[in-house]
Amino acid sequence: MSHLRSRRRLALAVPVVLSLTASLGFLPAAASAAPRAESASQSADAPKLAYVVNTKVDRRTIASVKKAIGAAGGSVVTTYERIGVIVVHSSNADFAKSIRKVRGVRSAGATRTTPLTAAGTKEEGAAQYLTGAQAARVEAASAKTPESEPLEADQWDLRAIGADKAAKINPGSRKVTVAVIDTGVDDTHPDIAPNFSASQSANCAGGKPDTSEGAWRPYTPEDYHGTHVAGEIAAARNGIGVAGVAPGVKVSSINVTDRANGLFYPESVVCAFVFAADHGVEITNNSYYVDPWLYNCMDDPDQRAIVDAVNRAQLYAQKKGTLNVAAAGNSNHDLDSDAIVDDSSPDDSTPVERTIDPHECFDVPNQLPGVVTVSSTGVNSVKSYFSTYGKGVVDVAAPGGDGRYQIPDTPSKNGRILSTMPGGAWGFLQGTSMASPHASGVAALLKSKHPKASPAQLQALLKAQADRTACPESYDQDGDGTQDATCEGGKRVNGFYGYGIVNALRAVK
Repeated sequence: MSHLRSRRRLALAVPVVLSLTASLGFLPAAASAAPRAESASQSADAPKLAYVVNTKVDRRTIASVKKAIGAAGGSVVTTYERIGVIVVHSSNADFAKSIRKVRGVRSAGATRTTPLTAAGTKEEGAAQYLTGAQAARVEAASAKTPESEPLEADQWDLRAIGADKAAKINPGSRKVTVAVIDTGVDDTHPDIAPNFSASQSANCAGGKPDTSEGAWRPYTPEDYHGTHVAGEIAAARNGIGVAGVAPGVKVSSINVTDRANGLFYPESVVCAFVFAADHGVEITNNSYYVDPWLYNCMDDPDQRAIVDAVNRAQLYAQKKGTLNVAAAGNSNHDLDSDAIVDDSSPDDSTPVERTIDPHECFDVPNQLPGVVTVSSTGVNSVKSYFSTYGKGVVDVAAPGGDGRYQIPDTPSKNGRILSTMPGGAWGFLQGTSMASPHASGVAALLKSKHPKASPAQLQALLKAQADRTACPESYDQDGDGTQDATCEGGKRVNGFYGYGIVNALRAVK
């Protein structure tokens, strides 16, 4: 599982926000967007596709559209009335075309390109598990530092942002929860169990929340991504394993992966944002992109509907006080460029190479208004070789690892990020998937100190406390005489680091 993504920074996001809002008309203020489960007859035994139908937000319109859905051969899975999003299954190949003509429908489209009966995370490369021999060396080194966790000597990332020192001042409040929207979290892991919030956890695969015991857990040990992310945010300082950036806050799990193929479909992500908001989550971490499109182009009706639906949900979360933080992507793309070649979409069927304009084709949820986008750095505080970037795109940077060019002087000498893995294990991963939870952890510390801060204020604080980092004089990482990426901007804000690298110590001070 090694997918990529990106998004645009606040300053240049403003015209994007305006254009998206003007063209799609998004979200009403509302107290609740709880889904209503529905049932309807399915039209045929032909292969079914999933759709999102986005409507005007009033009950009369929604009721009328639902009747039209049935007439067009659709079966309503669930309805999020307060944001006007209806999740539908249909075997009718012309369903979307038909329903777009219905009065009150703002947009509608398929959320996948293959039938329902048939993973988009942001880690780079396979996992590297910590062996027993390695652990012994790390524990011996960690023992030399008082109050250190047994494996903390390998956690160069905590020291890089002052999280080790911050924990002694303020480890974070139990009143703050970060929801990991991901592949599920193993809440039985000894480093995660002390801080896990089951009441704010669910499985949202398919578009409806399942809150039954353990539904939020990973399906298999190979679905380790969410567990790793959760440990980076809030692994407890309990004398076991590693420590998180904010070891005093709570963490929850919202599993959004399709059980059959591990992909993150739009209806599942819509469910996750609404569930998080309605269950009092302060911050969501989004180390993925919404499948099946790497970039969703507004001139395609299906992709436009995906942008519309997910944006309605994440804006709803913002209105209820939730800050959404997302990984920038691992493709080393310049998201402020004129054109990008996307040869990976759709990723649930046969990809077709296309050239897109990143100002018109959006990475979801990362390019949506108000979402904090995070690029990745290595131990030398230089952009990771894989990290997506772009002036006006990245909000802040954070440690995500770089096992190729930035190797730390730690016991394991591993440039990746060490964190929790399912089954009580620990392992190394790298990617903007790992950078985003570091920023989420710092945001949780800020929220702990400023409990009344709104999502917009919290984002401003996150940028204000960051260490300003100028563009490097050269970014020829492999030494072949060619620049591997071009950083534009000054020290205050630029394409590689946004407003700078997050600083946990400054956040608690």
